Amino acid sequence: MKSKFTRFIHLAKQGMLEQLQENLGKIVRTLRSEGKITENNIRDTLRSIRRSLLEADVNYKVVKEFIDNVHEKAIGVTVTKSLTPGQEVIKIFHDELTRLLGAKQYHLKTASMPPTVILLAGLQGCGKTTFAAKLALMLKEQNHKPLLVSVDVYRPAAVQQLEVLGKQIGVPVFSEKSKVVKRATEAVNYARKQHLDTIIIDTAGRLHIDNEMMKELEALKKALKPQNILFVADGMTGQDAVNTASAFNERLGFDGIIMTKMDSDTRGGAALSIVNVTGKPIMYIGTGEKPGNIEAFHPDRIANRILGMGDVVSLVEKMQVAVDAEQAAKLEKKLLKQQFSLEDYLDQLRQIKKMGPIENILDMVPGFSKMKSKNIKIDDKELVRAEVIIQSMTKDERRNPSLINGSRRKRIAMGSGTHPSNVNRLLNQYWQLVKMSKQMSKMKLPGNLSAFRMGF
Repeated sequence: MKSKFTRFIHLAKQGMLEQLQENLGKIVRTLRSEGKITENNIRDTLRSIRRSLLEADVNYKVVKEFIDNVHEKAIGVTVTKSLTPGQEVIKIFHDELTRLLGAKQYHLKTASMPPTVILLAGLQGCGKTTFAAKLALMLKEQNHKPLLVSVDVYRPAAVQQLEVLGKQIGVPVFSEKSKVVKRATEAVNYARKQHLDTIIIDTAGRLHIDNEMMKELEALKKALKPQNILFVADGMTGQDAVNTASAFNERLGFDGIIMTKMDSDTRGGAALSIVNVTGKPIMYIGTGEKPGNIEAFHPDRIANRILGMGDVVSLVEKMQVAVDAEQAAKLEKKLLKQQFSLEDYLDQLRQIKKMGPIENILDMVPGFSKMKSKNIKIDDKELVRAEVIIQSMTKDERRNPSLINGSRRKRIAMGSGTHPSNVNRLLNQYWQLVKMSKQMSKMKLPGNLSAFRMGF
C-alpha cells in the first residue's frame, strides 16, 4: 500500500512530526485526570516540545514565540464539559500551529486579461523545473490552459528537461532561442495568440545567491509584471531554506512559497519557520517526484496531520480524483457484507497507488498515528510485492483467503519469489484492512472535535 499516503507520513516517521506527536500524547496522558491546566503540570511538556522543535531545525525565535503563546493560553484554562484537559491543550496547540503555518489557504492571483504570469524563483537544485510541470498539470486538471517556458540559459539541457516534462503531462513548452527577458516576453505574446490563459516561467538558479541572478530576476519582474512570484524552497535544507527565502524576499519581493521534497527524510523545520520569518504564505507543497505529487497548502489540515488527527477533507479530495466512484461503491458494499476478497484488495491497492505515496495518504486517516506508534510500516515495495504474491494465488485462494494454510503459503511464496513471511505480512495487512474498514464504516466525523477525540 503506497501512494499519496507516503509523503507526509515519510515526514512524520522521521524527526519533528513523530516526536511532536509523541510529546503531545504525553500531555494528554499526564493531564487526563486534571480539571485545570497549571504551571506545574505543563512546564515539563513544553520544555520537551521546545527541544523537539529545535531538533527539527525550526527557527529559535519561532520556537520561543510558539511556546510562549501556548503557555500563555494554556495556563489557567478551565476545562469545558465537552473536552478533557488533554483535548483543551491539543486544541490550543492546533490553533497555534495553524497560525504558525499561515492561518488560511492562499490562492494564485489571476490577470484581468490573460495570460496570468507565474514566475518561479529559487536556488539551483531546489526543484523549480519539476514543480513548474506539477503546477502546470494541476492547472490543466482545473480546466486552465497553461504554457511552460524556461528562461534558464545557463544550465545544460534545462529547456530539454522542461520539454520532456511538458510532453509527459500534455502541456506546451515555449522554447524559442533568445535572451532571457526577450524569451519571456515572447512567450507571453505567444500564449496570448494561442489563447493560453496561464504561463509558468522557470528561471535560472545558482548554487548560492549572487547579484547577477537577482538582477536578472528584477529585470523579468519589471518586464513581465507577473501576477505571482513564487519562491521555491527545498524542504530538505531546513533553516538554510528560510535564510535564502528571506534574502530573496528582501531583494525581489515574492508573493508565496513552494515547499518541495516534503516526501524526503527531512526534519520539517523549514515549513514551521518560513511563514513566520518571511511573512509570506506557503501556497503549495511538492510531495514526490511524479507530476501529480503536488498539494495545495491548507494550514489547518497540515496542523491536523502534525497532531496525528488525520486530514479527512484532503483524503476525500484525493479519492474523488483518483478512485473510480462506481468501483469504490461496489468495494464498500463487499466490505459491509464481509465479501471483500484479495482480488478486491489488489484493486484497491492499485487505486490507492494513483493517489501518491501510501504513507502520506494514511497520515490523513484519523487515528493512524496509533498504528505508526506500533511500527506498522507500509511502502511502495510492499505494493509491488503484494501484486506478485496475490497473482501467485489460485482464484479460490484470492476469493477466499481463509483457505490459505501453512503449505499453501509456502507454495505462494515460491511462486512469487518471496518468503513465507512476506505472504504472512500481506495476509495480516489484508485482515487489518477488513477490520479497520468495519470500524471506520461506523465512525461519524461531524467536525474538528471528533477528530480531536479520535486522534487522542
